[in-house]
Amino acid sequence: PCVLFFDELDSIAKARGGNVGDAGGAADRVINQILTEMDGMGAKKNVFIIGATNRPDIIDPAILRPGRLDQLIYIPLPDDKSREAILKANLRKSPLAKDVDLTYIAKVTQGFSGADLTEICQRACKLAIRQAIEAEVRREKERAEKQTMEMDEDDPVPEITRAHFEEAMKFARRSVSDNDIRKYEMFAQTLQQSRGFGQNFRFPGASSTSQGSGPNVPANPPGDNGDDDLYS
Repeated sequence: PCVLFFDELDSIAKARGGNVGDAGGAADRVINQILTEMDGMGAKKNVFIIGATNRPDIIDPAILRPGRLDQLIYIPLPDDKSREAILKANLRKSPLAKDVDLTYIAKVTQGFSGADLTEICQRACKLAIRQAIEAEVRREKERAEKQTMEMDEDDPVPEITRAHFEEAMKFARRSVSDNDIRKYEMFAQTLQQSRGFGQNFRFPGASSTSQGSGPNVPANPPGDNGDDDLYS
């Protein structure tokens, strides 16, 4: 199987017709070529195409048609447990002081994205490294003043302490505003409503309990190999 992942899909699949000039024509030709390639892979069930975007409202509608990128998944901002997991993942190789409460940091960072939490961790790490370098410079000056050669001294391993996180939190910021969240939720709701045409579809005479399936309906149609169906 092959998975093709397109990050920032809106940069190459923006809705056609909105651009003017030669640059707009080139962008339209890129989208046309993408659509042609996607249609050519329709018969290959072992090729999966995934796209990610922060601007689903400007994606060309032709890419979202059935048979192309027809399954849209809205991924909201991380909750408390997810934020704590992101913090632990960012700090898994960093020496962390025992009194640092990542659960509390995750609790107070409501509305932060994964990138925002990563910035907090990176800033705290940089503060710890800077403090360790300054401490080493002071020790070197003290050794020079004492004129001693204590080369066997063990350098202390710098730890990321609560003070480093408290300083890093002063520069913390949310990259996704409440207005953006409402925009995404409205888009997801509108998309769900537009695709709810057959919610009340029933065959004539079908009971509400069977919902169109009965004991005489085979699990797989004749001649259909269930192992070949990679979408079920």
